[in-house]
Amino acid sequence: MSSSWNSVGLEVLYQVIGWIAFAAWSFSFYPQVVLNYRRKSVVGLNFDFLVLNLTKHSSYLIYNAALFFSPVIQKQYHEKFGDKEMIPVAANDVAFSIHAVTLTAFTLSQVLIYERGNQKVSKVCISITAVVWIAAIVCVIVAWPKSNWLWLIDVFNSIQVLMTAIKYIPQAVMNFRRKSTIGWSIGNILLDLTGGVLNFGQMGVQSVDQHTLVNFYGNIGKTLLSLEVVFFDVIFIIQHYVLYPVKRDENDGEYPVLPVQVKDGAAV
Repeated sequence: MSSSWNSVGLEVLYQVIGWIAFAAWSFSFYPQVVLNYRRKSVVGLNFDFLVLNLTKHSSYLIYNAALFFSPVIQKQYHEKFGDKEMIPVAANDVAFSIHAVTLTAFTLSQVLIYERGNQKVSKVCISITAVVWIAAIVCVIVAWPKSNWLWLIDVFNSIQVLMTAIKYIPQAVMNFRRKSTIGWSIGNILLDLTGGVLNFGQMGVQSVDQHTLVNFYGNIGKTLLSLEVVFFDVIFIIQHYVLYPVKRDENDGEYPVLPVQVKDGAAV
């Protein structure tokens, strides 16, 4: 017996929440892009965050697209969790991932053309990124002979969870050292937080309809993603509004560019 919705109302609510989350998370990329454009500067935006973020979203795209489009992987999912369980990836998840990879790459291109002071990608970030992708390639080689595709995409899901856990840290530390969030868009954070909460809510709606929590641990990456996003976004909100408040809307592009010194690849 294939999986299906028990309530049409909950199915509609699931789709509505999912696409609102998609809109919030997708639009969350634009405040930073616009801020960079208006200031003609990326000083204050941590480059390690961008590089780690690209790895994160690329891994998440691989997971979402593979599980959503591949009948073979869907079959392996049902064999593991049961035929009645719904695939825990929605169309909005795939759409978001495609958009996220594109916009993150575009933001990285701004780093190449706008004023960046002495900022650069740290050696630690480069090492982490290299190790992650080498490990991913090794996993592909291991999974290929026995067609362990579900295990393989779970690896990419784990990578995106790991990257989400660490990608915000360089920016949070940079804000702390500068005692300022100038150059880092709070609009990005507010929309990101909205998307994280709605993403978690969408999973909750599916659990209520199916009378099971399988979708939470069947797609543990999505669950942890929402929790990590909320945790770090709260930290950034506290930094921006409580610890290092600014007097004017940073999106007006009239802030002075703060000097940033770099020591061993880290902004200080």
